[in-house]
Amino acid sequence: MHFLQGISFRLLLFNVLLVFLPAAGFLYLDVYERELLEAQERSMVQQGRHLAAALSERGELDRPLAESLLRRLDRRTEARLRIIGGDAILLADSASLGPRRAPEQSASRYGSDSVPPGARENLAYRIGAWLYKLPRRMSNAPEPSSESESFYPRGRPLDVPEVRAALAGRYGAATRRSGGGQRSLTLYSAIPVRSQGRVVGTVVVSQSTFRILTALYEVRLGIFKVFLASVGAAIVLTLIVSTTIARPLRRLRDEASALLDRRGRLRGRFRGSRRGDEIGDLARALEELTRRLETHLAFIESFASDVSHEFKNPLASIRTATELLAEVEDPADRQRFLGMVQRDVARMEGLLSGVREITEIDAQLETEKTRPVALDALLREVVEGRCLRADNLVQAPIKINLEGPSEPIVVRASPERLTQVFENLLDNAASFSPPGGTVEVRLAREDGAGIVTVEDRGPGIPEAHLDRIFDRFFRYRPGEPGYRNGHTGLGLAIVKAIVDGYGGSITARNRPEGGARFEVRLRA
Repeated sequence: MHFLQGISFRLLLFNVLLVFLPAAGFLYLDVYERELLEAQERSMVQQGRHLAAALSERGELDRPLAESLLRRLDRRTEARLRIIGGDAILLADSASLGPRRAPEQSASRYGSDSVPPGARENLAYRIGAWLYKLPRRMSNAPEPSSESESFYPRGRPLDVPEVRAALAGRYGAATRRSGGGQRSLTLYSAIPVRSQGRVVGTVVVSQSTFRILTALYEVRLGIFKVFLASVGAAIVLTLIVSTTIARPLRRLRDEASALLDRRGRLRGRFRGSRRGDEIGDLARALEELTRRLETHLAFIESFASDVSHEFKNPLASIRTATELLAEVEDPADRQRFLGMVQRDVARMEGLLSGVREITEIDAQLETEKTRPVALDALLREVVEGRCLRADNLVQAPIKINLEGPSEPIVVRASPERLTQVFENLLDNAASFSPPGGTVEVRLAREDGAGIVTVEDRGPGIPEAHLDRIFDRFFRYRPGEPGYRNGHTGLGLAIVKAIVDGYGGSITARNRPEGGARFEVRLRA
């Protein structure tokens, strides 16, 4: 049953169906045969009318006159002609006016088969003879035979319908099965012969449909041969096509089955393909899918490990402080340990908030609704808001300069997410800027993309940390005592997650004059 549902079997059915459609021409051979019979009958009637017209000029019909006229035709017609007098007696028959060629006999003394009679009983011979004669048996081609004389006996009146109709002045026709065991038919057409306004006899034209049937059998046999060849070609093409389709699909199925272990973990990936067709595209897409899935699973595992590590220290500190709280009696010490617990709890809350935010970005950014956003207007709002709110990370206000082109630059994104990106970048730049320093924000268009640059005048980023600046929980602020307690290290990681989610990019490098430069590139 599995084979019947496979692609190979469906391809075979489809190809064979295409073969059967032209083979349906067998059905239209009946129409072709009917048209040939009608054409043959029209030809017979035309010959009979010509002969009847020739006889009508002779007056009364007699045997010498009828035989003389048929002899003058010299057997040049394919049809058999009979002249019947007014008394329904046969006067002349074209078949009796000349010698008939007998069928040729085989020169072999064993008959039609050139083998001794004893060999006919041999199984191998019988099988060979059966295969040799199979096409002829299938075509059912008739053997030629003489026409039956039972309907037109000599020497007595012909009491047949077509002759009675013709002697009555009407056209007579009949169709009878040919004699001699043939499968063909014989058509009879009777045309009255008139002289001086009365019927003096009739001309009967008869012709077998043997030639028509022979032609039809040859056509059927030819169609059948083409059909067999087409079925063979369909099977071969099906095998070729199924090999190039079903086998690669089975390979992909086997790779998919071996892709996961019992615990559902990836233990490999799809192998790509160099094929240029749709199956090659599918293999490469699956390879890319497993690569991205592997990267995402590695991200989840690494993220879980980082979160566990970040929570370990405050939890250990909380446990130590609570244990000491139970042992000390001095109110000042109890207050100090209680402050430690509160700071670590606040740190854990900040970590939880950052973790929740970055996981929401990773899970929901693709499904969030986006709309066209003008970067120049958005940056103005972010800068104005940053200048208005208090900055607890620096001791003096930070000046922010915004430069941009005169024409608007529009990108498609969520305004809230982009606001979060630039607020985090400004907070980071302000936290590294010296008191009273300046942060430069520039907006430009390049190659159809909007580019936002944020520069500060701080100490810059150590070369060893440039590759880690966007890692989760990475913190490096050597000039700030206890900076690990005040920063979660998730701000720039959140920025990168949002920008990457919108198909953009963010890079960090140092300015030659000092300070750090962050460049955000978003598709316009």
